Amino acid sequence: MSDVAVDHREKAYALLKADADKILRLIKVQMDNLTMPQCPLYEEVLDTQMFGLSREIHFAVRLHLISEEEGKSILDNLEKQLNVLHEAAQNS
Repeated sequence: MSDVAVDHREKAYALLKADADKILRLIKVQMDNLTMPQCPLYEEVLDTQMFGLSREIHFAVRLHLISEEEGKSILDNLEKQLNVLHEAAQNS
């Protein structure tokens, strides 16, 4: 694999990871300041953001910029972190 291809793969992964981190921050701010996890608005924002990220990942996989496993890992990690936030909100 050429250096350019490796660079594009690394950039794609970094951008997708940054988008996942942005979603986590958005949901944390929403939980801290606006709504509770039971709120339909919270669910809609979360669903929309997760769908958008999954489409970005699917696109990157189709371009062979990341592997399916890497994409799944990004989504799984985000879901785990969101579950931790949700549980913390429930317990406070």
